[in-house]
Parts: sequence; C-alpha cells; structure tokens
Amino acid sequence: MTNRPEGDARAARNERREAARQRAQRARTQQKRRQRGVRLGLQIGLGVVLLAAATIVTLVLVQSVQPAGPGPANTSQGGITIGQDLKAVTAASGSPAPSATDGSGAVRITMYIDYLCPVCGQFEKANGDYIENLVDSGAATVDIHPIAILSNRSQGTKYSLRAANAAACVADHSPDQFFAVHKALFADQPDEGTPGLTDAQLTKVVTGVDGLQERSAIRKCIADQTYSKWIDERTTAVTGGDIPGSTLEDFPGTPLVLVNGQRYELTSPITNDDFRTFVVTAAGATDTTPTPTPSATATPSATATESTTPSATPSR
Repeated sequence: MTNRPEGDARAARNERREAARQRAQRARTQQKRRQRGVRLGLQIGLGVVLLAAATIVTLVLVQSVQPAGPGPANTSQGGITIGQDLKAVTAASGSPAPSATDGSGAVRITMYIDYLCPVCGQFEKANGDYIENLVDSGAATVDIHPIAILSNRSQGTKYSLRAANAAACVADHSPDQFFAVHKALFADQPDEGTPGLTDAQLTKVVTGVDGLQERSAIRKCIADQTYSKWIDERTTAVTGGDIPGSTLEDFPGTPLVLVNGQRYELTSPITNDDFRTFVVTAAGATDTTPTPTPSATATPSATATESTTPSATPSR
C-alpha cells in the first residue's frame, strides 16, 4: 500500500498556501504603494499650501515695510506753504517762501492740524480769518501740515486719514486752492466720535471750492486714498518727534501752531486777541529789518463764539 494520494493532497495544500501567500504579498505590496502615493500626495499638497502661505506672508511683510513713496507734489517735509494772494509756494512759482529770517519781514506760521480735531476747529474759528488776511497781504506765510492722529475716533471710518488724504490730493493737483479747501474742511468738520463724512460727501466739499483744478484727478485720488499711506507715515514721524519747523523733541498734540519757530500755547477759550498778540511778539523778536510787523489791530477780533467749548488741551 502506498501514500501517494496523501502526498498529492499535501502538495496541493502547499501549492494553495503558496498561492495565497503570494496573493497576500502582492496585496501588501500594492497597499504599500498606495500608501506611499497618498503620503507623497499629501506632502506635495502640504508643500504647495506652505509655499502659498509663505508667499502671502512675505508679500504682507514686504508691503508693510515699503516706504509710502513720494508725497504729493508741492509739499516739503510733509507740509504745503501758502504765500501772498493765498497762492502755494512751489518750485514752479520760482521763489522760496519769504520769512522773517530772510530779510523780507514776513512772519512764518506753521500749523500741524487734524481735520477731525475739535480744538483745531476752535483755533480755525477764532484765528482762520486773521491768518488768511496776513498771508493774503504778504505779511506772513503759513505752512500747513495735515496729519491723522484721530483716525481711531470716527467709528472705524478713519475720517482723519481720509480728510488729510483729500487735502494732500489738492496739494498735488490744485495747490493754489489748498488754503480754500483747508477752510472748507473745517467749515464742514464733523464731531469727533462720529463716522464723519463719507468719501462722497468729502469729495463734494473739496470739489465745491471755486477755482479747483483737475477735479477728475482729485476725485480719483480721494477714492483711491492715494496718499493715505504717506499721511500715516508723516503722522508717525511727527508724533515720534520729527517736527519740521520746530525745535520741539516731543509732539504736544494738535493743533500745534508755531510762529517763527516759537510755539503758541493754546488758551481756554481760544481767542484771536491772544493769538494776534503772540504773532506780533514773535515777529518783533525775530524781525531784523525796518519792515513793519503784523499789527495786532490789522483785522477785527474773531474770537470764538461758542460759550461751552471743550478744553483747549491739544488733542493727542
């Protein structure tokens, strides 16, 4: 009797086991390949995401450190100078701004203002006409520096920044109307803590000034906020102590008014009589020619009429 049938059965079982083992091996190999493919895909996808994120971060960082670029034409050190006949003193005008120190006898008034600042509005109401008469006649020049220290005081609309940008747009495109626009912005000054004027309302105020040039360019400049970054940069510099026209090391707030480099200390209430006296004193202190200094009675007093005004402490 032989064992061949049992041997054949055993061989068949071994063959089946081997076949099963090979199938399992192939399945494991395929599974590993699939897993490697998935991992590779995830790694590639993650790399793409990280690369995109890094690119965005880099762009943000680059943009955040890029300088604002040149300011508007007809400005110097952040301000625009207005001279006789209320015309802007520019390179195109062919002559520097006269001042008490160059022998002309003209008083140099320098103002740092925020178009939302209520105390700036009070100063303008009391002294705007007086300054206008001095400058128009040639007895003084005025350097106006619009800044935006109250951008967070208008319910998120950044009115200070938008108004200062609008003024910069005028300095660039219609400098001889800058003083008139400056007055108009204060005439329509919104209250601090309110949203302020919309861009459309701001544009209407600016373009409503007689004689304004390049109106379309100014409208676009206001809509695009062309100089908002420049205003931000100038505001940071000034509040950090870089105050052209002054020897001050610390910025006291707006309005900062200087006459021939001497700081005018605000009174409460702000009055034209007090400021006129200061102008005459400052002019006399630096005048080295026989040219008459601005008279303290050159114009009627324009004292503020508000009986209940906030403290004249400068805004910060």
